[in-house]
Amino acid sequence: MNIAILNIKGEDTGRKAKLNDKVFKIEPNDHAIYLDVKQYQANQRQGTHKAKERAEIKGSTRKVKRQKGTGTARMGSLKSPVLRGGGRVFGPRPRDYSFKINKKVKVLARKSALSYKAKEKELAVIEDFTFEEPKTKSYLELLKNLSVEGKKTLMVLPQADKNVVLSGRNIPKTYITLASNLNTYDILNADKLILCEGSIEIIENILN
Repeated sequence: MNIAILNIKGEDTGRKAKLNDKVFKIEPNDHAIYLDVKQYQANQRQGTHKAKERAEIKGSTRKVKRQKGTGTARMGSLKSPVLRGGGRVFGPRPRDYSFKINKKVKVLARKSALSYKAKEKELAVIEDFTFEEPKTKSYLELLKNLSVEGKKTLMVLPQADKNVVLSGRNIPKTYITLASNLNTYDILNADKLILCEGSIEIIENILN
């Protein structure tokens, strides 16, 4: 499939970018997307949550009351979970939430996400560009020219560009990534996916 290439002023350059149908026009697999997004979110979790159980609580082990004659159950410690300030029963412990999925599933998920964006016309291609100096105003002007101001956008660069990253990092709902780091979650999380011309070849090489 072909898509028009725009310049940073939002004007059609008259050139077309050829997108590989095996990457941008496949039948999306929703289950692969689900697995990849689930893994991505699980990998973001620190897993450092911890609650103290009764063995870890500081406190006296002196019997709270006499064992017999009270008419209630026996109680042997102030650290009991039924008392205020006592240990927690089966509290959370540090753990690793990450899990493995096959590489082919991850590739299928990214292809599916890109195909959804292309199908729903939420994908734009612009010429490779840079800024002479880091300037938020320049990036805002670019978004305005592309009619995506105020929308959640993901700009995909072919290679690291300090001036572009510094220009866009303080703008709400604006995300910038490299073609080599593109993942399913970021693609689907954006209202508009903006690909720099040079990033298309990198993405297709990685996914094919």
